[in-house]
Amino acid sequence: MTLSYVPGDSLAHRLDPRSKLLAQAGFAAAAYAYTTPRGLAALTLLAVGCLRLAGGGARDVWTYRFAFPVLALAPLVAGATLGAPWFRPERAATTGLASYRVLLILVVAAGYVRSTPVRESRAALQRTVPGKPGQFLGVGVALVFRFLPLLKRDLLTAREAVRARGGDALPTRERIRLVAVAGVDRAFGRADRLGTALNARCFAWNPTLPRFAFGRADAAALAVGVGLLAAALVTVV
Repeated sequence: MTLSYVPGDSLAHRLDPRSKLLAQAGFAAAAYAYTTPRGLAALTLLAVGCLRLAGGGARDVWTYRFAFPVLALAPLVAGATLGAPWFRPERAATTGLASYRVLLILVVAAGYVRSTPVRESRAALQRTVPGKPGQFLGVGVALVFRFLPLLKRDLLTAREAVRARGGDALPTRERIRLVAVAGVDRAFGRADRLGTALNARCFAWNPTLPRFAFGRADAAALAVGVGLLAAALVTVV
């Protein structure tokens, strides 16, 4: 499973990408506003529901496994002290809730990526943000969505190559260095080929974009997004 669009006929696939972006923004705002265990428990149900509406499951969340070690270690690092009492549980608990909040946002993001083609994401951003800034943002997001899976695959290929050549016997630091160097080298190579391909195809900042139309299901998604934003704003005010 990769970080990419998966064709389907789920409810999330049929939604307008603009309503999905608003729902995502509302969810992120609510996640940062309601950091108590009860609030995050309610948001957990909503996040799982969003992923299921996109036809996704645990395998889609697993694609973000590169972030799991950081999220797991953050509470331990936050709670550790250089002197007595050596570990502060209250700090660890606060950071643990923050890590879980990030995980929930990744779950919702997985549902969006799974149910939204890259072309529609670009079009939604360009039509929401006017002018050159919107075009630049749309192109940037499109390139990230298209090439992040490729870069991830390059790293996995480099790791397998190191392992096939007896790299398992090397120290962990040396293995990480070899994989990182190979990954960066391939990333720069892909960037060079991308620039050449864009020039060869007469890259346009303002191409013909797909048409969008809000449907009945979008009304519910928009209501959820606006409701979450309003709930987050209430806590700030």
